Amino acid sequence: MTSLSRDDVAKLAGLARIEMSDEELVSLSNEFTVILDAVARVQEVAGADVVATSHPLPLRNVFRPDVVIPSLSPADALSGAPAQEEQRFRVPQILGEE
Repeated sequence: MTSLSRDDVAKLAGLARIEMSDEELVSLSNEFTVILDAVARVQEVAGADVVATSHPLPLRNVFRPDVVIPSLSPADALSGAPAQEEQRFRVPQILGEE
């Protein structure tokens, strides 16, 4: 059984600049012991034949060729716009000249 003592937790709290009461240190020591035991059980199951992975599912990008399809003309796209300028939507300025 792996465990962290109250003093170990106090040292970690000091390194992290976290002020903790004695009750909190004891409570966290017990919680860390439970967590470390769970990790130890997982390590027992994961043998040398288990390949290390960073994600449970294979990650691969499926590329497809781009297909050009007919779409709106600039005039049609801008036909409902309240304001337009040089074939673009004109919107109110929201940021300053910073």
